[in-house]
Amino acid sequence: MTESAPAPLDEVDKRIIAELVRDGRMSVTTVAENVHISRAHAYSRISRLTSEGILTKFTALVDPVKVGLRSSAYVTLKVQQHSWRELKEALRAIPEIQHIALVGGDFDVILLVRAEDNVGLRRVIFDQLQSMPGVQDTQTFLVFEDLDAR
Repeated sequence: MTESAPAPLDEVDKRIIAELVRDGRMSVTTVAENVHISRAHAYSRISRLTSEGILTKFTALVDPVKVGLRSSAYVTLKVQQHSWRELKEALRAIPEIQHIALVGGDFDVILLVRAEDNVGLRRVIFDQLQSMPGVQDTQTFLVFEDLDAR
């Protein structure tokens, strides 16, 4: 049995998604008003986008510095071939890792790590990441300032 592909996104879908990206707590009524469709139509569209896995979760974004995470770094990993399945579960278990991406290029994985201070950042990188089975090399890029792309 093959999984069916989601229906192509039309302009209404794209506008609904843009509204929810801007504010994930926005009510269906407000989405409908902003997109100029009925509430029922907005509700059915959001339900379809969710059931097709296009909208995957609704979340709050926080300012890391204001919640006490004052040290951030992007950390790249070179990993042994065939170690990704086990490694990604071990990475998910580290609370300071906020984003994990398997990438192509000079390294295999890039992580966004946020900690209270440089001591915490060092602990994650040196004590946890570098000692993981399958990790061959790490490189750390400190974040001096975060900018919202939107």
